[in-house]
Amino acid sequence: MKAIVSGGGTGGHIYPAIAIADQIKFVEPSSDILFVGAEGKMEMEKVPKLGYRIEGLPIRGFDRSALLKSAFTVPFKLLKSLLKARSIIKKFKPDVVIGVGGYASGPTLYVATRMGIPTVIQEQNSYAGVTNKLLAKRVSSICVAYEGMASFLGDKTTLTGNPVRKDIADLASKKVEGLRYFGLKEGKKTILAFGGSLGARTINEAFKNSTALLEREDVQVLWQAGKLYINEFQECATAQLPNVKIQQFIDKMDLAYAAADLIIGRAGALTISELCIVGKPAILVPSPNVAEDHQTKNAQALVKKDAAILVKDKAAKSELLPTALALLENEERKAVLSRNIFQLAKPNATEEIVEVIMNVIKQRKK
Repeated sequence: MKAIVSGGGTGGHIYPAIAIADQIKFVEPSSDILFVGAEGKMEMEKVPKLGYRIEGLPIRGFDRSALLKSAFTVPFKLLKSLLKARSIIKKFKPDVVIGVGGYASGPTLYVATRMGIPTVIQEQNSYAGVTNKLLAKRVSSICVAYEGMASFLGDKTTLTGNPVRKDIADLASKKVEGLRYFGLKEGKKTILAFGGSLGARTINEAFKNSTALLEREDVQVLWQAGKLYINEFQECATAQLPNVKIQQFIDKMDLAYAAADLIIGRAGALTISELCIVGKPAILVPSPNVAEDHQTKNAQALVKKDAAILVKDKAAKSELLPTALALLENEERKAVLSRNIFQLAKPNATEEIVEVIMNVIKQRKK
């Protein structure tokens, strides 16, 4: 079996794509898998380190700070990307092409559908983007993570969930290990705050502005500031508190989740899928800097089921920590949020996605 996996741009696209590729290799060990990404994006570096070959397309999105220039350059890059995608597909001869989102996914899937090759979209968010809406009628099947996606993408959808790391299941047995690993103390209520590998300025500023609120003996914080912001925030007064542990990056997310009593984060699709499996109370601060405000829509999908609390980005600097500390004191509310978010978990998402992929190939061979 030969498969192309296309997409990337962020860890939220890359790591689910790797999980899908790994599961394909588990089911069919002789499989040959090629990734197709966007030149200059993080997948071009990350994917080879994880053991897979990758080809790059010159595709780019619109630069909002230079719209006039983008209006001239983007169409040419799109045309070049379509031609290169066709060349890659003709040479590799895949049995299936899988799109996981990101700039490269669109042209690769479009060309594959034009060439009559089975195609699968893995839509991670609760609101489908423009590219996937346009491709929905052309592809063979669509794996989604939220209910009600057929209204956006038609009747080819299968509810599978998003692929997540395997080590975050059954965290109860890791709590003491997690506390010790991060230098935290047993018997204190623990807040985990993170904003992705690069960090989230709003979340960081909310903690910076809340020194007085966090000067207490019963609460401790594991604060991941991110690569972009660690130098700016590690010297602030909050970061110097004895009950606050600030880090650039968390290398053991399973232990961080295990140590936490309350989790604060952005509302990317991968983060939410992990939080559902972790099953702990969560406060989501959706990033306003994403296409079509999809993080807000992701968060609202949980809020509607009373499975998380949403604090808007523009209000987070003043409201986030008061909301978090009040929730820490409310055992009944925490229990409801934990129960409801855990009910949304899809722990077998990767296996179900690969099952859909295999069925698409079988249908083609009939």
